Amino acid sequence: MLARRDKGLPDIRDDIRDDIRDDVGGDVGEGTGHDAGDAADDLVFKALASPARRRMLDALKEAPRTTGELCAAVSFLDRTTVLQHLRVLERAGLVTGRRVGRERHLALAPMPIRRIHDRWISSYMRAAVDLLDELGAE
Repeated sequence: MLARRDKGLPDIRDDIRDDIRDDVGGDVGEGTGHDAGDAADDLVFKALASPARRRMLDALKEAPRTTGELCAAVSFLDRTTVLQHLRVLERAGLVTGRRVGRERHLALAPMPIRRIHDRWISSYMRAAVDLLDELGAE
C-alpha cells in the first residue's frame, strides 16, 4: 500500500475512509428543521451516495449473506471498512441483521428505497410523462 502512495496513485481506501468519517459523524437532520421522515430520507440518500455501499447492497439484493460472505463479495475493502459501511447502511434502515450462532446474517431491507421511490422518483416520473404528452399534443 505504501508503494501505491509513493507513486502518487490514488488509493480508494482513503476516499472510503473520508466518506465513513462524514457519514458516521453527526446526526442527519439535527437542527435543520427536518421532520423525522426527511431525516430518514437523508440517511438513505447519504448511504446510497457511496459506490462501495451500493456494491454491498447489490450483493445483498442477489441473496442474503453472512458478514463474511459480504466481505468476500466486496474484497477490495478490508473487513473493518465493510463493517463501518454496514453500520451506515443499517442506520439508514437499508440492511437488517440477525445473529445465528456465531454468524450474523444480513438482508436487504427494501422499504427505505421504496419510500424514496414513492416520494421522489414516481412524482418526477409522472411530471416527465405529462410533459412528453404535452409535447406530443402540439
